[in-house]
Amino acid sequence: MKTPVAVYVVALALAVMSTSAAVYAQPTKDADVAIAALRTQWKGATANITAAAEELTEAEYGYRPVAGVRTFGELIGHVAGTQNMLCAAVLGDAQPAEDAIEKSSKTKAALVAALKASNAYCAKAYAISATDSYSAIDVFGEKSSKVSALALNAVHDGEHYGNIVTYMRMQGKIPPSSKR
Repeated sequence: MKTPVAVYVVALALAVMSTSAAVYAQPTKDADVAIAALRTQWKGATANITAAAEELTEAEYGYRPVAGVRTFGELIGHVAGTQNMLCAAVLGDAQPAEDAIEKSSKTKAALVAALKASNAYCAKAYAISATDSYSAIDVFGEKSSKVSALALNAVHDGEHYGNIVTYMRMQGKIPPSSKR
């Protein structure tokens, strides 16, 4: 008798789900390596974002490459706000609105200060232990793990640093990562 393909698909799905659940629930020392790698990536991205934020002038904070995209200042506020939201989830604190800084801070001084404060806050999140890294949290209304939120934050920051590179190049500036 032939076993229907659907039985194999269900069996494979159950095997993957049980493996995923086991990995999710039982962190290993590999989690320390994963968090360290994420922390390194995050630090590189935030160092470049912060250097760019400090370099551009107050007038350049209003630069918008095309209609419908964020200004440079709004982009810095977005990065800081998203970091605060994701890292609050990791740390078990109340999650502020993702766009809180973008909406409230309008000057270069306020945005650089907010970015630096979000970097310092997130440094605490990236210092969590391997044991704690797979704890369940809510992010954007869905269950996730702390390590997943940290990965999302690092990727998000890298993605927006790519935007910053474009903004700077369009203004004839050299981005921080190209100065090394």
